Amino acid sequence: MERNRVLILCTGNSARSQIAEGLLRTLGGSSFEVASAGTHPAGHVHPLAVEAMRKRGIDISTHKSKSLELFRDKEFDVVITVCDEANQECPVFPGKAERLHWSTPDPSFVTGTEEERLAAFLQTVQSLEKRIRAFIEERRMKGQIS
Repeated sequence: MERNRVLILCTGNSARSQIAEGLLRTLGGSSFEVASAGTHPAGHVHPLAVEAMRKRGIDISTHKSKSLELFRDKEFDVVITVCDEANQECPVFPGKAERLHWSTPDPSFVTGTEEERLAAFLQTVQSLEKRIRAFIEERRMKGQIS
């Protein structure tokens, strides 16, 4: 069975899409080929995203913030937007890409103590993990992955 090619988009590609990429790559294993990008890449991965994922047991410290332009002519089975802005700006991809939108608040906008800010990132990890687990199960039930 072919691997599902998935692109996860947000605006900056510094937090939500990086978290989702790490989760899907880990939880989906060899059934998925996963990439993430931003419509306006920040140029870095947010340190609290890295820390929240480390607490989840997943290392995204080597991830890079990438531009959507790098993937514009590639074919994907699924394109998932995790922020409303990216959903509005998302281009049409060649081929049969299914579009999904998972509106997810940006944890990098949360203010407060370092502990409060990290809690927002941990909540984002938890929220996206639920969606990704459901996404994987749905694909399995449809026979799209084994």
